[in-house]
Amino acid sequence: MPILVQKFGGTSVANAEKIRRAAQKAIDATKKGYQVVVVASARGHQTDHLVADAMELNPNPPKREMDQLLSTGEQQTVSLFAIALEAMGHKAISFTGFQVGMITDSTHTKARIKSIDAKRIHKELKEGKIVIVAGFQGIDENDNITTLGRGGSDTTAVAIAAAVGAEVCEIFTDVNGIYTTDPRIYTKAAKMKEISYDEMLELASLGAGVMHSRSIEFGKKYNVKIHVRSSSEDVEGTYIIGEVPQMEGIAVSGATIQRDMAKISLVGIDNKPGNAAKVFHRLAEAKVVVNDIMQTEVSTDKANLAFTVAASDLRSAKEAIESIKGEVKCDSVFTREDIAEVSAVGVGMRSHYGIAEKMFSALAKARVNIDSITTSEIRISCVVDKDQAEKALIAVCDAFDLDKSAEKRAKK
Repeated sequence: MPILVQKFGGTSVANAEKIRRAAQKAIDATKKGYQVVVVASARGHQTDHLVADAMELNPNPPKREMDQLLSTGEQQTVSLFAIALEAMGHKAISFTGFQVGMITDSTHTKARIKSIDAKRIHKELKEGKIVIVAGFQGIDENDNITTLGRGGSDTTAVAIAAAVGAEVCEIFTDVNGIYTTDPRIYTKAAKMKEISYDEMLELASLGAGVMHSRSIEFGKKYNVKIHVRSSSEDVEGTYIIGEVPQMEGIAVSGATIQRDMAKISLVGIDNKPGNAAKVFHRLAEAKVVVNDIMQTEVSTDKANLAFTVAASDLRSAKEAIESIKGEVKCDSVFTREDIAEVSAVGVGMRSHYGIAEKMFSALAKARVNIDSITTSEIRISCVVDKDQAEKALIAVCDAFDLDKSAEKRAKK
């Protein structure tokens, strides 16, 4: 029998009624001939409440103990889910990350999955049970409980789908699919039928909140078909799949803005081999995740180096730069905290010309000034003033007709 993995987020299991509704979806899938594995998040704002409880006792709680604490939210959900299924007449069993052999590294609060032992899941599925697994958590090689950080339950679901050889991984959310951009800002945004892993990776890393990039990385690596769909409406959502030829017919598939960013510029560093490596080595030691990097040669002796980080990493980044600026002979350091990044993404950029000109013209027409520009093979990103971010996104969406379906845009 084919295996289906279903993931339910916190809003989908917030109360008894919603748990029963989610449980019914799992039962319905078994009636269609699937063996079903459910991955569930903590209910509603339970994780926030647990964090608040910890902070009340200690403003700087140990990360290991936070993992111990926060993992209990998902454990409660999966037990309640199994209890609901039994009451609805279907055999079920719940597991923690430890019980299904979800082995991670030892980086508490943002661990990465190393392996999963799917034997126990397969055993219970063969006995006709719906298996419910706690998302967001695992254990390290010393049996310490770890959590996977932001988007951890999505990552758990896709990783389990890969481990058990699932036909598809359904991600149930409070939206009915993935849109060309955030419909709360651009109300005309169109829902996509499908999107490639690479495009979704770019959008996720650039601020699209529907899926976390780590879950997409798993999907791409193990070719897991991911179906993002509504938990409240029985409609087809958006499939995240491998790239197919017709995707290149669309120049831009989606656009996004990334807020809560900061930019650090090192002005006048010595222009010699190894200095950039020293800077980013120090940032890596501080566990700062760097987004975009820009370097320009000012003269044969001097260069300017700039990079963007999440606002939450700014303090650590500034401390790291202060500790290294003398070693690289930096003239000055300039920091901006009032920025956002607007990006256009599409695999069609590889074969369409004029995309950059069209985007820059749209921003100019909207009177949005560009601070800096970075690109990849399938994206163009512009750093702009934070208070102009939404205006910039709307201008880009209008320029690339992101209110229209992919079929209509491909015909133009």
